[in-house]
Amino acid sequence: MENLHAPWRIQYILAPKQPPSAVSLFTRIAQSNEDLENLVVTRDRTCFALLNRYPYNGGHLMVAPYKQASDLHELTDEELADLMKLTRRCQEVLRKVMRPEGFNIGLNIGQSAGAGIAEHLHMHIVPRWNGDTNFMPVIAGATVVPEALTDLTLKLRAAFAE
Repeated sequence: MENLHAPWRIQYILAPKQPPSAVSLFTRIAQSNEDLENLVVTRDRTCFALLNRYPYNGGHLMVAPYKQASDLHELTDEELADLMKLTRRCQEVLRKVMRPEGFNIGLNIGQSAGAGIAEHLHMHIVPRWNGDTNFMPVIAGATVVPEALTDLTLKLRAAFAE
Protein backbone atom coordinates (compact mmCIF):
# COMPACT_ATOMS: atom_id res chain seq x y z
CA MET A 1 0.00 0.00 0.00
CA GLU A 2 1.26 3.47 -0.86
CA ASN A 3 0.82 6.46 1.42
CA LEU A 4 -0.55 9.82 0.42
CA HIS A 5 0.78 12.66 2.55
CA ALA A 6 -1.34 15.80 2.95
CA PRO A 7 0.27 17.44 6.00
CA TRP A 8 -1.86 20.60 5.87
CA ARG A 9 -5.01 18.57 6.66
CA ILE A 10 -3.87 17.82 10.24
CA GLN A 11 -4.08 21.53 11.05
CA TYR A 12 -7.78 21.46 10.17
CA ILE A 13 -8.40 18.20 12.03
CA LEU A 14 -6.70 19.28 15.26
CA ALA A 15 -7.56 22.98 15.22
CA PRO A 16 -10.04 24.21 17.80
CA LYS A 17 -13.39 24.66 16.11
CA GLN A 18 -15.03 28.05 16.30
CA PRO A 19 -18.29 28.01 18.21
CA PRO A 20 -21.33 28.85 16.09
CA SER A 21 -21.38 32.57 15.44
CA ALA A 22 -23.32 35.13 13.48
CA VAL A 23 -19.96 36.29 12.09
CA SER A 24 -18.70 34.13 9.21
CA LEU A 25 -15.17 32.88 8.63
CA PHE A 26 -14.89 35.27 5.67
CA THR A 27 -15.98 38.23 7.81
CA ARG A 28 -13.31 37.36 10.39
CA ILE A 29 -10.68 37.11 7.64
CA ALA A 30 -11.90 40.36 6.03
CA GLN A 31 -11.45 42.16 9.36
CA SER A 32 -8.06 40.57 10.12
CA ASN A 33 -4.63 41.99 9.36
CA GLU A 34 -3.13 38.49 9.08
CA ASP A 35 -3.30 38.24 5.27
CA LEU A 36 -0.42 35.77 4.85
CA GLU A 37 -1.71 33.51 7.61
CA ASN A 38 -5.20 33.65 6.07
CA LEU A 39 -3.85 33.07 2.52
CA VAL A 40 -5.30 36.38 1.28
CA VAL A 41 -3.75 37.16 -2.10
CA THR A 42 -5.36 40.55 -2.80
CA ARG A 43 -7.87 43.06 -1.45
CA ASP A 44 -10.09 45.40 -3.46
CA ARG A 45 -12.67 48.03 -2.51
CA THR A 46 -15.60 45.75 -1.66
CA CYS A 47 -14.16 42.22 -1.85
CA PHE A 48 -10.99 40.19 -1.44
CA ALA A 49 -9.45 36.99 -2.80
CA LEU A 50 -7.82 34.16 -0.91
CA LEU A 51 -6.57 30.65 -1.50
CA ASN A 52 -8.82 27.85 -0.33
CA ARG A 53 -7.02 26.22 2.59
CA TYR A 54 -8.59 22.84 1.68
CA PRO A 55 -8.58 23.08 -2.13
CA TYR A 56 -10.21 20.94 -4.76
CA ASN A 57 -7.19 21.58 -6.96
CA GLY A 58 -3.92 23.54 -6.79
CA GLY A 59 -4.51 27.29 -7.07
CA HIS A 60 -8.16 27.12 -5.92
CA LEU A 61 -9.04 30.74 -5.14
CA MET A 62 -12.16 32.22 -3.59
CA VAL A 63 -13.47 35.77 -3.92
CA ALA A 64 -15.68 37.03 -1.09
CA PRO A 65 -17.33 40.40 -0.51
CA TYR A 66 -16.41 42.16 2.71
CA LYS A 67 -20.11 42.38 3.45
CA GLN A 68 -21.52 39.14 4.81
CA ALA A 69 -24.27 38.15 2.37
CA SER A 70 -25.79 34.75 1.73
CA ASP A 71 -27.36 35.60 -1.64
CA LEU A 72 -26.52 37.77 -4.65
CA HIS A 73 -29.64 39.89 -3.99
CA GLU A 74 -28.05 41.12 -0.77
CA LEU A 75 -25.18 42.79 -2.67
CA THR A 76 -25.36 46.24 -4.21
CA ASP A 77 -24.78 46.58 -7.94
CA GLU A 78 -21.31 47.96 -7.16
CA GLU A 79 -20.45 45.00 -4.89
CA LEU A 80 -21.73 42.53 -7.48
CA ALA A 81 -19.68 44.19 -10.24
CA ASP A 82 -16.58 44.22 -8.00
CA LEU A 83 -17.07 40.51 -7.24
CA MET A 84 -17.08 39.68 -10.94
CA LYS A 85 -14.18 42.03 -11.76
CA LEU A 86 -12.00 40.51 -9.05
CA THR A 87 -12.99 37.02 -10.23
CA ARG A 88 -11.81 37.95 -13.73
CA ARG A 89 -8.59 39.39 -12.29
CA CYS A 90 -7.99 36.16 -10.32
CA GLN A 91 -8.42 34.18 -13.52
CA GLU A 92 -5.85 36.40 -15.27
CA VAL A 93 -3.31 36.05 -12.44
CA LEU A 94 -3.78 32.29 -12.24
CA ARG A 95 -3.25 32.08 -16.02
CA LYS A 96 0.01 33.98 -15.66
CA VAL A 97 1.36 32.16 -12.58
CA MET A 98 0.07 28.60 -13.05
CA ARG A 99 -0.74 28.37 -16.80
CA PRO A 100 -3.93 26.29 -16.47
CA GLU A 101 -5.72 24.98 -19.54
CA GLY A 102 -9.18 25.78 -18.19
CA PHE A 103 -11.19 26.92 -15.16
CA ASN A 104 -14.20 25.99 -13.09
CA ILE A 105 -15.75 29.21 -11.80
CA GLY A 106 -18.93 29.46 -9.77
CA LEU A 107 -20.99 30.01 -6.64
CA ASN A 108 -22.71 27.56 -4.33
CA ILE A 109 -25.63 29.44 -2.78
CA GLY A 110 -27.24 27.66 0.14
CA GLN A 111 -26.17 24.61 2.10
CA SER A 112 -28.21 22.26 -0.09
CA ALA A 113 -26.28 23.58 -3.12
CA GLY A 114 -22.96 22.65 -1.51
CA ALA A 115 -22.03 25.93 0.18
CA GLY A 116 -19.67 25.11 3.04
CA ILE A 117 -20.00 28.64 4.40
CA ALA A 118 -23.60 29.31 3.40
CA GLU A 119 -23.91 32.54 5.40
CA HIS A 120 -21.26 34.31 3.28
CA LEU A 121 -21.33 33.80 -0.47
CA HIS A 122 -18.04 33.42 -2.28
CA MET A 123 -16.96 32.76 -5.84
CA HIS A 124 -14.73 29.75 -6.52
CA ILE A 125 -12.02 29.99 -9.20
CA VAL A 126 -10.46 26.56 -9.75
CA PRO A 127 -7.68 26.24 -12.35
CA ARG A 128 -7.76 23.01 -14.35
CA TRP A 129 -5.30 21.08 -16.50
CA ASN A 130 -5.92 18.25 -18.92
CA GLY A 131 -5.49 15.05 -16.96
CA ASP A 132 -5.66 16.68 -13.52
CA THR A 133 -8.59 14.45 -12.63
CA ASN A 134 -7.13 10.99 -12.48
CA PHE A 135 -7.46 7.88 -10.35
CA MET A 136 -6.72 9.70 -7.06
CA PRO A 137 -10.12 11.34 -6.53
CA VAL A 138 -11.98 8.38 -7.99
CA ILE A 139 -10.26 5.53 -6.13
CA ALA A 140 -8.56 7.16 -3.15
CA GLY A 141 -11.07 9.94 -2.55
CA ALA A 142 -8.18 12.42 -2.47
CA THR A 143 -6.76 15.16 -4.65
CA VAL A 144 -3.10 16.01 -5.10
CA VAL A 145 -2.14 19.65 -4.56
CA PRO A 146 1.28 20.13 -6.15
CA GLU A 147 2.50 23.23 -4.30
CA ALA A 148 2.55 24.38 -0.68
CA LEU A 149 -0.20 26.91 -0.04
CA THR A 150 2.10 29.44 1.62
CA ASP A 151 4.50 29.34 -1.35
CA LEU A 152 1.65 29.81 -3.81
CA THR A 153 0.17 32.63 -1.71
CA LEU A 154 3.44 34.56 -2.00
CA LYS A 155 3.62 33.99 -5.78
CA LEU A 156 0.03 35.12 -6.32
CA ARG A 157 0.43 38.19 -4.05
CA ALA A 158 3.45 39.22 -6.11
CA ALA A 159 1.52 38.76 -9.36
CA PHE A 160 -1.44 40.80 -8.05
CA ALA A 161 0.96 43.56 -6.99
CA GLU A 162 2.33 43.94 -10.54
